[in-house]
Amino acid sequence: MKLIYALGNPGEKYQHTRHNLGQLILLKYCQKYNISLSNKDKFGARVGESNKVIFALSQGFMNLSGFPLQKISSFYKIDPKDILVIHDDLDLKVGNYKLQFDRSAAGHNGIKSIIEQLGTQAFYRLRVGIDHPKNSPIPEMLVEDYVLLPFRSEEKQIIDSTIDKILPELHEIVSS
Repeated sequence: MKLIYALGNPGEKYQHTRHNLGQLILLKYCQKYNISLSNKDKFGARVGESNKVIFALSQGFMNLSGFPLQKISSFYKIDPKDILVIHDDLDLKVGNYKLQFDRSAAGHNGIKSIIEQLGTQAFYRLRVGIDHPKNSPIPEMLVEDYVLLPFRSEEKQIIDSTIDKILPELHEIVSS
């Protein structure tokens, strides 16, 4: 069994922010491949299943992302090496993404929480670029504020194109 877990913050207020990019990608994937996610907050996440793959959207705040993931992986007996976490990444430019295994949190608080709760960093991560505020029109902005902003219109076009590239690759991972 595999687990695909997407990070973000709960509620309408955060739905279209940079920090919720992981959830946006997973929601689009589930929509494209007709995977239903529960509306119930089971394990602190919305959960769905298809072909021995669990799909989950964290419903708690980013800094506590590890708690629902740990509950889900424990309940379904999923080994960390069979987990893929989809999340935003400040170190990648908008439109860039990387699939990596066994990497440190690199300052991402959601990933820090997951590593703490799993007791390992030996899981897969799909890091999707949101760029750093120092490279934006507002370089003096604090990272904590920047990640809670929506994408600018020109960035939104790039993100939509990037998601179109990611979905088939994600499907390949899910299907293998």
